[in-house]
Amino acid sequence: MTEAKYDHRPRPERVVLVGIINQDQTEEMVAEYLEELAFLTETAGGEPMAVFTQKLDVPDPKTFIGSGKLSEVKALVAEEEIDLVIFDDELTPSQLRNIERELNCRILDRTNLILDIFASRAKTAHARTQVELAQYQYLLPRLTRMWTHLERQRGGIGLRGPGETEIETDRRIIRDKIARLKVQLKKIDRQMTVQRKHRGKLVRVALVGYTNAGKSTLMNLLSKSSVFAEDKLFATLDTTVRKVVVENLPFLLSDTVGFIRKLPTHLVESFKSTLDEVREADILLHVVDISHPNYEEQISVVEETLRELGTIDTPVMLVFNKTDAFTYVKKDEDDLTPVHRENLSLDEVKRIWAARNKDAIFISALRKKNIDALKDQLYQKAKEIHVKRYPYNDLLY
Repeated sequence: MTEAKYDHRPRPERVVLVGIINQDQTEEMVAEYLEELAFLTETAGGEPMAVFTQKLDVPDPKTFIGSGKLSEVKALVAEEEIDLVIFDDELTPSQLRNIERELNCRILDRTNLILDIFASRAKTAHARTQVELAQYQYLLPRLTRMWTHLERQRGGIGLRGPGETEIETDRRIIRDKIARLKVQLKKIDRQMTVQRKHRGKLVRVALVGYTNAGKSTLMNLLSKSSVFAEDKLFATLDTTVRKVVVENLPFLLSDTVGFIRKLPTHLVESFKSTLDEVREADILLHVVDISHPNYEEQISVVEETLRELGTIDTPVMLVFNKTDAFTYVKKDEDDLTPVHRENLSLDEVKRIWAARNKDAIFISALRKKNIDALKDQLYQKAKEIHVKRYPYNDLLY
C-alpha cells in the first residue's frame, strides 16, 4: 500500500487588495498600483485572492472606502476565509480600528506591508536597526490597535514586528526605544562616513532605480561579484560597494536599495546612511526595467526621489535594462487610433530616448547584451571626473 504524502507547509495567507480611484489616481493608474501591491503581497508570502476598487473624491474619514463597498469586502472575507485585507494607501489609526472591527480580520496598509518586507529582508545589524526604527515610528500612533500583533509566535504578513519579548503597552517605552535606535543609527552613520572617507578619492558610481529593475544583476556583471539578486521587490537592502576597473581606470561601484512609489517616509529617514551612497556619488547609473509597461512612471518616481535626496547636479546615465524581455504589439496599417507605448518597437523606443537623452543606453544584464558599450560610456564619464580630480596623474595617458 502506497503511503500518502502530505505537504506540511503552511498555506499562504489569503489576501484581498483595496484601492480608490480619485482625481489624483485614474482607473488605469490604480490598476497599475494594485498590480504592484499584489507583487508586494507575493513578495511578503501572501496570495492575492481578489481586488476591490471604488471611485471616491476623497477617502472616507472613518473607513477609507464607503459603507457599501466595505460590505462587499466583508462578504468576500467571510465567504473565502480571507486572512488579511491590504489597502494601497496609508490608513489613519482610527480607520485601521474601524475597518478591522467591521471586517473582523487583520488589516494592513501599503506602508505596513513595505515595512514588513523590509523586516524580512534585513540581514545585517545595520539594516535590522534601520527597519526596526522605521517600524516603531510607524507603530507609535497606532499603538492601541497594533501592539497585540507584535507576538512573533502568531506569524503572518505584517507581524514581523520588532518586539519579541512580553507585550509592552507603555508609549514611553516605545519612545525610549526610538530614541535609543536613533542614537545607535547616528553612531553607525558616523562609522560609515569614516569608511567612505577612507576609500580615498576614487570616482564613486552608484546604481539607482526602481525596485526590481535589475541593479544587483548589473552590479554582479560589472564587478564580477556575487551580490544577491532575485525577481522580487527589495531583494537588496544593504548597500554593497565593490572596486571595479574598466580598462585602466579604477572606481567604486555601489548597489543601493530600490525606490518605489509611496515609499514610507520613515524608511527614507531610517535609511539615511544607505542613501548617503547616492548623495555622495560622482555618477549615478539609473537602471530602468524597459520591459515594464509603465517604465516611464517608474523613471519619474526615481527622479523625484533623487531630487528629494539633493542629487540634482550629479551626472546621471540612463541605463535601460531587460531589453531581452521587451515586448510590443504591432498595429495594423489601417488602424488610425493613436499609438501607445505597447505599440512601439524597441528601435522606436530607442530613437525617442536618444532624442531626449543622448547618454541613454539599452542593455540586457541577464543576457550580457551591449555591456561593452555601457562600460565604454561609463569609462569616459569616470575619466572626465578623474582627470579633474588628478590633473597631473598620468594613469590615463
